[in-house]
Parts: sequence; C-alpha cells; structure tokens
Amino acid sequence: MSKETKAIFGASVTAVGTVIAAVGATPFRVLSKPFRLDLSVIGNVMQGVGNGIEADTQEPFSLGRIGNEIQSLGNSTVVAGLIINFDDETKQKLVITGNWFQALGGTVALGPEFSEPDPDLNDGLSIIGNILQVTGNSLQAINGIENLKKSRIQKKLQYPDDGDDDDGSFRTFDVVGSWIQATGAVISLISTIGIPECSRFGYLVKEDDSEDST
Repeated sequence: MSKETKAIFGASVTAVGTVIAAVGATPFRVLSKPFRLDLSVIGNVMQGVGNGIEADTQEPFSLGRIGNEIQSLGNSTVVAGLIINFDDETKQKLVITGNWFQALGGTVALGPEFSEPDPDLNDGLSIIGNILQVTGNSLQAINGIENLKKSRIQKKLQYPDDGDDDDGSFRTFDVVGSWIQATGAVISLISTIGIPECSRFGYLVKEDDSEDST
C-alpha cells in the first residue's frame, strides 16, 4: 500500500468514526442510550485507529505525525472513560482529558499546513478541517466540564442524580461539538484525497494527463 493510499484510508477511517461518534452523542429518540454509548465507543476507537494510520504516513518527529499521535491518545483516553468501570467523576475526567488531547493534537497538526511555501485549495481545506475538529473537541470538553460541575453540585447538596448527563437537547455543546468535529473530519478527508486540479497528490494526475496527450 502506497503512502498516499494509506493516508486516504486512515483519513477515511477517522471521518467515518467521527460521524459514528457524533450519532452516538445525539439524543435521537429511536436510539437507546446504551446503543448510543456503543456508537460513541466504536466511533472513538475508529478515530484512534485512523489517526494512528495517518501518523504512520508522516515523517518521524514531524508536527503532523506528533499531532495525529496526540489525537489518537486522546481517542484512547475517551474510550477508557466510556468503558472502564471507574467511578462517575473519574470517567468524566477521562472523557474531558481525551477531548482536550484531541484538540491539542489537531492544533499541533496545523503547523505544517501554515508552513506550506506554495499553499493550494487542499491545504486550505486541511486547515479548515483541522480548525473545525479542534473547535468541536473543545466544545465537547467544555460540555464535559459543565456536566462534572453539575454532578459535583448534586453530590454536595445531596440531590438525586438521574445518571443522565444529556437533557435530550440537540443544542448541547456535546452534540454541536460532535457534529462540528465530524464536519471537520470529512473536510480533512476531502483535502487528503485531493481535488484533482490542485491536489497534494495532483502531480500524479497531471503526469497521467501529459502521458495520454503524448
């Protein structure tokens, strides 16, 4: 498998995983909460795998590789918070930390894009995709912090905890952030595949065209 194909495959796995996790974060009435939790776990596992594959296509110790590795670590941390049988506060802290790691990794991965000497449309799409993912992860982390504060207040005042952090609203930071992240991941996938006329792998297309014309 060529490096280009591997990068596209990794970005595809990440994008699909991000969309699956966004569905899991959204309180659709037709989906039970346990099923949505399963989707969140599957989605984050796929994101972690996809980020790991993308990191493997980049130069060692480059900002792009480090950024993807941090994002993969963030996904693993979120998964740990979702599936390991810790107390509720620890689980929430792990999810919050994982989302901050993902936001940090996306920020680090932006470095190479801004240093491109001759940026094209795909570089611009990559920047937009990464910024959207960083924004989405940050909103999810903020939502987790608010939920953690709420549970601490309930515990301190001895209010009954219904165990449901979402209120069925489609407008929570978690839902909005998840879909912003998913949108960013899809845009990043498009930038990795490349628009032929200005693709980061576009020279291959141009070479084929020139060979056909001769």
